[in-house]
Amino acid sequence: MPSALSLSLSLLGASFAAASVLPGLPDKIYGVNLGSWLVLEAWMLPAGSPSSTILNLLSLTVSKEWIAMGGQQCDDCSQCIATEFAFAEAYPDTVDQKFKTHWETWFNQPDVDQLVASGINTVRVPLGYWIVEPLVNRATEFYPRGGILQLQRGLKQLKDAGIAVILDHHALPGVASPGQMFAGRCTNDVEFYTQPNYHRALIWTAVMTALSHLDSNFATVAAIEAMNEPIMDANQTPDLGDFQKNFVQVVRAVEWSLGIPVPGYSPLSSSALGNATFSFSTAAGSSFFNSEVRQVLEDAIPVFTKVAQQIGLVPDLSSLFKKRKPLVTTFMDVNWQHNNPANPANAAAGPQGYDNHLYYSFGGVADANENAYMTSICNLNRVQADAALGNSPLWFGEWGLPTQFDASDEFLVKWADAQKLAYSKGAGWIFWNFKVEISDLAGDTARQWSYAEGLRRGYLTQDPSKLHDPNVCAPYVQQ
Repeated sequence: MPSALSLSLSLLGASFAAASVLPGLPDKIYGVNLGSWLVLEAWMLPAGSPSSTILNLLSLTVSKEWIAMGGQQCDDCSQCIATEFAFAEAYPDTVDQKFKTHWETWFNQPDVDQLVASGINTVRVPLGYWIVEPLVNRATEFYPRGGILQLQRGLKQLKDAGIAVILDHHALPGVASPGQMFAGRCTNDVEFYTQPNYHRALIWTAVMTALSHLDSNFATVAAIEAMNEPIMDANQTPDLGDFQKNFVQVVRAVEWSLGIPVPGYSPLSSSALGNATFSFSTAAGSSFFNSEVRQVLEDAIPVFTKVAQQIGLVPDLSSLFKKRKPLVTTFMDVNWQHNNPANPANAAAGPQGYDNHLYYSFGGVADANENAYMTSICNLNRVQADAALGNSPLWFGEWGLPTQFDASDEFLVKWADAQKLAYSKGAGWIFWNFKVEISDLAGDTARQWSYAEGLRRGYLTQDPSKLHDPNVCAPYVQQ
C-alpha cells in the first residue's frame, strides 16, 4: 500500500505534468553560466593554458588573476595549486581575503548591466558545497570562507535586474568527478557517491532551499540543480537514484515546513510558522517523509542557524511565503549516463526540469569538419529522446562555440545559429560561459568560449532569441 508521502508526491507530480511553463523561469531560457565566480576554475582566468585535457574558456576582462593570486599551472591539475582546495591548503592565512577580492571583481554590477543589455533572462550559478561553511570538515577540507555573502550580494543584483537564477550544486562533498577543476579539488579519489556525502549534499540542499524562500535577495532563484555532470558510467555512481529521490523530497519537505504552497500537502497553519528552525523540526517529526529526509532536516537546523547568522538573515515569514512558488528541482538528464542509470523523472514531485550539456570540441559527437558538425546539430534529437523518457522540459545548460578544427569566422556565425536553433526546440539554452580572462597567455580562447566576446565579434546576435539566418539548417536537415 503506498505511503502518505508517495501519494502526496504522486499528486504533486501530476499537477505539474501538463504545465509548459516552470514557475520562476522564462517561457524560453536564454542564459549564461557565471562560471569561475563562486567555483573558481583556474583555466578560465589562467594567465596561461591549464592542461591538454581541459580547454580555456571565455572573457571580458584583461587579467592574469590566478597566477597573481598565487596559484600555479601544471599539466596534471592534481599536482600543483590549481584548485580552490589546493589554494586554501597552501595559503590558509590569506585565502579568504584573496578570494573576496576575486569574488567582488569577477562578477559585479557592470556584469549584471551587460547581461541586461545582452537580453539574457537566466543565469546558472555554479556553487560548491563549501559555500555552506558548517558542512566543511576543516581538519581535512580546505576552502575559502565568505562566499555565501557574495552569493547574497550577487543574487540581489540579479533580482534587481529581473534575471532568473538556477543555483547549480557544481562541486559536491567528497568530489563527484575525477581529475576536474570544477569539482573544487582535482583528484582521482572520488568519494561523493557514499552515504555520508550524499547526506551532506542533502543538508546543503535543505539550507539553499530555505534561503531561496526566506531571504528576499534570493527572490528570483527559480531552480536548484542537484549536481553537475555525474560520472557518465552509472556503474560508478551507486545509489544515485536514491539521492535523486531524496533531493526532491528534501526540497519539498523544506517548502512544506516553511509554509510554501506545495500541491499534494495540506499547508501548515500560520501558528506553526514561528521561525525557520521550528518549521524544520516540524517536518523532521512528520511521518510524511522517509527517515533519511527527516534526519537531513534535523541535521540542517544547526547548519541553517549558523548560515542565517552569517548573512544577517531576518526572515519575514508572514509575507515572503505567500509570494513564493515551489522551486524547480533540476537534474542532468537520464541520457547523460549509460549502463542503466536511474531516471531522475522517477524522482519528480512538483515542477522539475532537466539539463543536458553538449560540447563537440571534446570528440565523440561528430567528425571534425564543418559539414559533419552542421549535419549533426541540425538533426539533433536529444529533446525528443529525453521527452520519451519523461525528461521534459529539457534545456541545454552548457554549450559553446569551440571546435576540433580551425573554425573560420564565417563558420562560427553558422555554428552559433545552428546550436541556438537546435537547443531552442527544448526549454532553451545557457551558454558556457559568460566570460573568461583575456590575456597574452590565455590566447584567443575567448573567441569561441566567451558569450560576451561572441557578441562583440558578431557570432552571437544581440537579441538572443534571433538568428542571423533562420534557415541555417535547411541544407543539412535529413528526412
